[in-house]
Amino acid sequence: MDRTSRAPLPETPASPESTVLHRTTPDGVSWITLNRPEAMNAVTWEQRERVIALLADASADPTVRAVVLTATGRGFCAGADLRGAPAQPRERVAGDVARTIRLGAQRLIAAVLDCEKPVIAAVNGTAAGIGAHLAFACDLVLAADTARFIEVFVRRGLVPDGGGAYLLPRLVGPQRAKELMFFGDALTAADAERMGLVNRAVPAGELAGLAAAWAGRLACGPTRAVALTKQLVNDSLTADRATAFAAEAAAQEINMTTRDANEGVASFIERRTPEYRGF
Repeated sequence: MDRTSRAPLPETPASPESTVLHRTTPDGVSWITLNRPEAMNAVTWEQRERVIALLADASADPTVRAVVLTATGRGFCAGADLRGAPAQPRERVAGDVARTIRLGAQRLIAAVLDCEKPVIAAVNGTAAGIGAHLAFACDLVLAADTARFIEVFVRRGLVPDGGGAYLLPRLVGPQRAKELMFFGDALTAADAERMGLVNRAVPAGELAGLAAAWAGRLACGPTRAVALTKQLVNDSLTADRATAFAAEAAAQEINMTTRDANEGVASFIERRTPEYRGF
């Protein structure tokens, strides 16, 4: 009998396809699900790149009408998992950190903000650091009543990244944003709803159903009009009145060339329910 001890075989790294699940429903809803529950869905470099790619695909695919971003297990996203990042080829020099943030966390948040389809966050559990910002970047935020939101950076002596200092003041005002970021206290889903960070906080067992219902409503809507509305609202936060009014007029001009806009007007005149096709 061979009693020679054998070294354990190295674990095969999980594929991005298994750690970020994806499916598109028949009604055109793209479900993107973070799937590393053992790590509270702390997002790796590979996961980040897959989410960015899936959001870009959703923008370009006319059959996709809405996106839901959610996760498995007890955590929505516990922040960034830097252990999966590519190794640095040399000693870090000035400029490396800023470049890493621009090409990493900021690209992820921008991918949500710039997605041409409405994005719903279904926050099933703890959303900390970049995970909280990933939720706040979404157009609509639903949360399980057990979820928590944590601006965890100050606990580690870090400055918030992933657009946090851009997003939070626009959502809750500068004083509330500073309170959350200066202290890093956990915010319950109910408190987040009261502050306007969350659209609805519901029992955990109802979260997926509500997300599906809201996404389904969006998927039946005038997709291009929703996309243009999203762009107008996002841009209005940094635009003066003249710029915002000009953008509104341009969006109206573009939208009136769509089949759905003409269908909406025709259905009103004919007193019937419109049938939107997303273009």
